[in-house]
Amino acid sequence: MAHEHIVKSFDSELARLYGELKRMGELSVRQLTDAGAILLARDAAAADQLIANDGEIDALERDVSTDVLRLLALRQPMARDLREVYSALKIAADIERVGDLAANVAKRSKVLNLSAVIPAVAGLPALIELAAELVREAIQSYLSRDAELAKRVRERDAELDQLYTRIFREVLTYMAEDARMITACTHLLFIAKNIERIGDHATNIAESAWFVVHGEAMIEARTKRDGTTG
Repeated sequence: MAHEHIVKSFDSELARLYGELKRMGELSVRQLTDAGAILLARDAAAADQLIANDGEIDALERDVSTDVLRLLALRQPMARDLREVYSALKIAADIERVGDLAANVAKRSKVLNLSAVIPAVAGLPALIELAAELVREAIQSYLSRDAELAKRVRERDAELDQLYTRIFREVLTYMAEDARMITACTHLLFIAKNIERIGDHATNIAESAWFVVHGEAMIEARTKRDGTTG
């Protein structure tokens, strides 16, 4: 009976941990999609509110860290249980960075509001939508222990790279045609890069999900399609 109680208690604590990660993921994706809407609407007040909301994600990450340390100290998990607990800590850090990057998009959108509308902004919704989808699916792959979904998320990061490269080149062309817009376009490039980086964090989460299921890292190198460094 004592062993059964310990197992149920551990399962309950793991469920709490998964709930915190699920909530973090929902908040980070909402922050990202809201940042995109704010960017298009040129709404500085809404940008300030989004930036302030980032604190909730930070607080949840601290809760996850506390729960992980307690589980490690009191339960001393082994094998797959240990992988799940360890991966939760890494995933929480990646989700927190997604929230930070979404807040950065909102911060730079306020600067863009001071300039004329840049046509290349129209390409950002598709980039944001794909990044949000990858984050959602990556977290789901961990919560449902779906290694194949994790693998697909990792592979689809290349799609995000391609979209980012297209926007990057479009913005460079616009800068070359109108030197007065160089400062605003530079902020737009940072925004696009922040979104591309969110894809990298989604990939990290997917790799953690794969590790939980298989007990080993993915061997294949990531497929990258970022053509902005060539």
